[in-house]
Amino acid sequence: MTKNITLAIDEDLLDKVRVLAAMKRTSVNELVRGFLTKLVEQERAHDEARTGLLNLMETSPARLGKWRPDSEASS
Repeated sequence: MTKNITLAIDEDLLDKVRVLAAMKRTSVNELVRGFLTKLVEQERAHDEARTGLLNLMETSPARLGKWRPDSEASS
């Protein structure tokens, strides 16, 4: 089910977006919907990557032991 929203946008930006939408043979509505969909998908992917890395850190048998990077070597 789709819902309508109201969006406040600068008139000059809206004019440019309308031209862009026309060039892409789509609507401003479709451009906004696509942008928001990609934004949500990227955040989901980042969350999954973060969760995977945290899980790897917690479950990895690897340990640094007493070794630490030499701070003078990086200077």
